[in-house]
Amino acid sequence: MHDKQDESLGTLIEEFLTARATRKPSPHTLDAYRRDLHTVATLIAEDAAPPLPLDALSITDLSPRVMRAAFARFAAPRAAASVHRAWSTWNSFCSFLVAEGLMAGNPMPAVGRPRALLPQPKPLRGTDTPEVLLASVARDDGRQRDPWPERDVAVLAVALCAGLRLSELLALRVGSLAGRPGERRIEVAGKGGRPRVVPIESDLDRVVADYLDSRRRRFGARSVRPDSALLVDRQGEPLRRGGLQYLVESCYRRAGIGDRVPRGARLHALRHTFATRLAEDGASAAEIMRLLGHASLASSQTYIEVTAGQQREAVRANRTNRVLASLVGADRD
Repeated sequence: MHDKQDESLGTLIEEFLTARATRKPSPHTLDAYRRDLHTVATLIAEDAAPPLPLDALSITDLSPRVMRAAFARFAAPRAAASVHRAWSTWNSFCSFLVAEGLMAGNPMPAVGRPRALLPQPKPLRGTDTPEVLLASVARDDGRQRDPWPERDVAVLAVALCAGLRLSELLALRVGSLAGRPGERRIEVAGKGGRPRVVPIESDLDRVVADYLDSRRRRFGARSVRPDSALLVDRQGEPLRRGGLQYLVESCYRRAGIGDRVPRGARLHALRHTFATRLAEDGASAAEIMRLLGHASLASSQTYIEVTAGQQREAVRANRTNRVLASLVGADRD
């Protein structure tokens, strides 16, 4: 075995996270890895006889029996999705230790895990909600100290018409919009470093062009160089995660549609609305997968299934069906 085998588990966790950082996960993802690793490790330390401080744990403490007991305690108060994520994190960590020659084998296959349930889409509710939102935000709002409707509409339009994630929106440059008229596209730095190209229509292209023109007037031509961030705040600085979330939530409030935004969805509701409308208009799961940058077809298939369910509900609500029900009932009598 490797001479690092005697190092504390905490030290090896940090080495693992450093190795994962080369894959360019988001800071949020790295924080989730660290939290899952430390939470389960703390349970292992508490279950030891006698209990150990966390920095006294070593690889030799990670037997299948110990891991099963720790995960049983971890799972008790948590949702299946959280347990599945933690299991995957620990499986990756133990595989890393095996690859480094620090463990003879990975104990995680001996630890049960719940079946991963794909999250259900959370689009904006209401058939006309995207249109109401855009129309409201496009109007000058006298209540705002420094209104910038061109910027606000561009943010919402890119999210609604290209289906980008929050991190992808923040990573966009002015030069990310490319192509000749009629063949315009957004070049996206996708999740996990997977690039993709999303075609855009002329109307969205004009919305973004109007926004960039307004930005030139505010901050000068140098503010729209190709390598500049596409989305900026009212001081001309690149928007950050919290600022973008706040901007979208303020747009919801101004449009008066807060009750149509699914709980916990925020900006992601715009991406889900894009995908749901694709499914409603007949796009295949493979097409949705490519446009949204999903890693698996199963994630994209959920939009098709939700749409099919909505279609069945619409058919069920048809008044003619209720007439048929009464006729069938009469025949049975």
